[in-house]
Amino acid sequence: MEFRVLRYFLTVAREGSITGAADFLHVTQPTLSRQLKDLERELGKKLFNRSSHSIILTDEGMLLRKRAEEIIDMVDKLEAEFSSMEETITGDVYIGGGETDAMREIARVVKDLQISYPNIRYHLHSGNEDDVTERLDKGFLDFGILIQPADLSKYNYIDIPVKDVWGVVMRKDSPLAFKDTVQAVDLLNVPVICSRQVMKQTFSKNEFADWFGEDFDKLNVVTTYNLAYNAAIMVDEGIGYAVVLDKIVNTSIHSNLCFRPLAPRLESGLNIVWKKHHVFSAASDIFLKEIQEKFSNSLSDI
Repeated sequence: MEFRVLRYFLTVAREGSITGAADFLHVTQPTLSRQLKDLERELGKKLFNRSSHSIILTDEGMLLRKRAEEIIDMVDKLEAEFSSMEETITGDVYIGGGETDAMREIARVVKDLQISYPNIRYHLHSGNEDDVTERLDKGFLDFGILIQPADLSKYNYIDIPVKDVWGVVMRKDSPLAFKDTVQAVDLLNVPVICSRQVMKQTFSKNEFADWFGEDFDKLNVVTTYNLAYNAAIMVDEGIGYAVVLDKIVNTSIHSNLCFRPLAPRLESGLNIVWKKHHVFSAASDIFLKEIQEKFSNSLSDI
């Protein structure tokens, strides 16, 4: 199976038609159709349901699309790493993480590195812990930013010298908006919007559940979310109160929303992690050395 044919297949899947894909790839329609039929023959499976105007992926085609995207991503990353092995350091650094203000610490490292290594490119992937660790384990990411508590047994890691503060985002006209802080009892009789990570028991350790206490299971969770931006829209539309980290949702003077911290105060530390025995590109190795130096120095000053 050739990488070129996989790229052809992905283009057809994206365009939804042979004609559109052939135009995009600058190949003839008969050539592209023949390549797809050869691919189906090689795999022994039908990948498309064809009509006069469009094509739709079969279940086998959907599976191939997922695997082909992973393969092509890895090939592109490998090619980029080898192309960076020059006297002038170039290349790509892949970083994944959830929504957190700690990304500012990463941005400051990147900004400093740009002075000496302007040809290094940085690629950010947003996702929850499960998504980030899966991509780390498959080699699609070089580094991940995980909110504590997290399973660090498979990774090398360093603490990021900041903490995230937990609280509740709500409409400014809601009853709880007139309070300075939110206590557990305040959340018992209101609709609550929580991240899926918060609702998951992680290694029998869940900081929010521990903070809330024995009535955690009595929460009226009406919506779960993966990205806080979407949760903020639900709050703005009056669906409920969102348990989130501070500085993630827009609560400026022009926003309809406000943030109130939990009381007693609840904070979460963060780690930047990478696979043990991972072979870094020159660009990623430089980034690692920079964060080790800066974050270690910052922690020693605390």
